[in-house]
Amino acid sequence: MKKWLQQLMIISVAFVTLGVISPSHEIWSTLHEKEDVKAAEHPQGSSQYAVHFDDPFLDRLDDADDFLSENDLVEGARTLAFTKFGTKIGPVIGNEFDEVIFPQIEQVIRETLGEQVQMNRKLAISESPSGGTAEKIFNIKDVDADKNLLLVHVRTEKRPQDGYFFNFHYHLAEDNYQTHHALGDVYWSKNTPPKWLS
Repeated sequence: MKKWLQQLMIISVAFVTLGVISPSHEIWSTLHEKEDVKAAEHPQGSSQYAVHFDDPFLDRLDDADDFLSENDLVEGARTLAFTKFGTKIGPVIGNEFDEVIFPQIEQVIRETLGEQVQMNRKLAISESPSGGTAEKIFNIKDVDADKNLLLVHVRTEKRPQDGYFFNFHYHLAEDNYQTHHALGDVYWSKNTPPKWLS
């Protein structure tokens, strides 16, 4: 009934104003807040859900006494990259990413962080990439110093006449993350790519 009333209000406002003014979305947020308060006062049932991911890589991250090796960081980097690509972008660019871009990411991890790993510094890799249009694929940080050492990003670029490309690059703490160190570009198409994580 309430959904029907909302639709009737939208149609009424559109009709009266000849479509020039649309109703404010603040109306609906206040209505939903009132519904949430009523639902909290009169719970209809309680359900508890627990989700457990059986992933040995994530288990190693949770162990405070364990140090991530270079191989763990590389494995995590690849997993997070394909998580960011999602089911729409991943199948299209996955092969080229594995052949061209990922070997360079692996080399950067080994060269940049190899000394840190040998010194038994506790390193951690970010848990999830950014979605939407954000650039972050993953960050690797020194847990003890609480400082990011390596940021790996991908940016969507539209080039006139050529179409859309994914520009992979990384930033280092040494230069305060100012310089874009290029890893390479992967062509998408002339059509707008979907959002990350989709």
